Amino acid sequence: MKAMKLTGIRQMEMIEVPPPEIVNDNDVLIKMRTVGVCGSDVHYYEKGRIGSQVVAYPYAVGHEGSGVVEAVGATVSGVKPGDRIAIEPAMSCGECDQCQAGRPHTCRDLRFLGCPGQAEGCLSEYVVMPEGSCFKVTEKTTFDEAAISEPLAIGVYAVKQSIPMQGAAVGILGAGCIGLSVLLPAKAQGAESIYVTDKIDSRLALARKAGAVWGGNPDREDVVAKVAALEPGGLDVVFECCGEQEALDQAITMLKPGGKLLLIGIPPTAKRVTFLIDELRRKELCIQNVRRQNHCVQPSLDMMDRGDFDVNVMVTHRFPFEQAQAAFDLAASYEDGVLKTMIDFC
Repeated sequence: MKAMKLTGIRQMEMIEVPPPEIVNDNDVLIKMRTVGVCGSDVHYYEKGRIGSQVVAYPYAVGHEGSGVVEAVGATVSGVKPGDRIAIEPAMSCGECDQCQAGRPHTCRDLRFLGCPGQAEGCLSEYVVMPEGSCFKVTEKTTFDEAAISEPLAIGVYAVKQSIPMQGAAVGILGAGCIGLSVLLPAKAQGAESIYVTDKIDSRLALARKAGAVWGGNPDREDVVAKVAALEPGGLDVVFECCGEQEALDQAITMLKPGGKLLLIGIPPTAKRVTFLIDELRRKELCIQNVRRQNHCVQPSLDMMDRGDFDVNVMVTHRFPFEQAQAAFDLAASYEDGVLKTMIDFC
């Protein structure tokens, strides 16, 4: 089969590799249909690493995927050949203390698609996943929506870990795919006012279209002062979705006393972040880290099926599999209003 692999910094190559095979009884062979390009994929493309996760070339990234079941192992009962599925990229052991405690996302032996040292990504014609990572989708769900259920599930989980949304004043710092994946379920669950910041105006426009009451560019205006003028009492909760130190500082100031800060953005290079400790202490703020998505893929698919919101607002560009490098170059450039780039296999 063909696989698109990283071969160096900002280098990709289509390589012929043996197709994956069903080895375990719970394995599912999937013919890929659509892959979304994630910011973490772009970090590996541009830098060759995220923190301690270092690419060993050649290597296939990609973890936002959907496809069609081609074959199944002996014990698989939840899906069958021909089923259209969304892929949960995390593969947990099911046996460690974390899995037994209902935390498979922090499994002691977790493997994740497209994460160096764990598993090759899904930028290939076929991939094998355990049954637990395969979610059958309805006929009304598109392959785009099935793939987007992965980042959406992170947003759904983040909202779940935060505060009750009904009537809440919410800040979202960073209006990329993860920021919008927070915005959509927050709005659907009753957030009264959502304030969004980003340094790319086209993304602010998409956020407003998706339900934000205000969007500001921190490169051109004092976003902290503006939010304070609109919400004098401060925000109930802020979701930091860009992995930037300045956004953390802004979040601490924007929050009301007793507010909550959710950390979702991944700093591509920084090993440490800092907080305005005096303000953090005086306001008695709560900080919650968010690690991927925990039991939230199916709820995300259900929300889309119910029509709670339309995730297709995120999709701005698409490329055929053979032009995957062009998709990555565009995503890395932040040009042409790009937000979510999809790669199609057929």
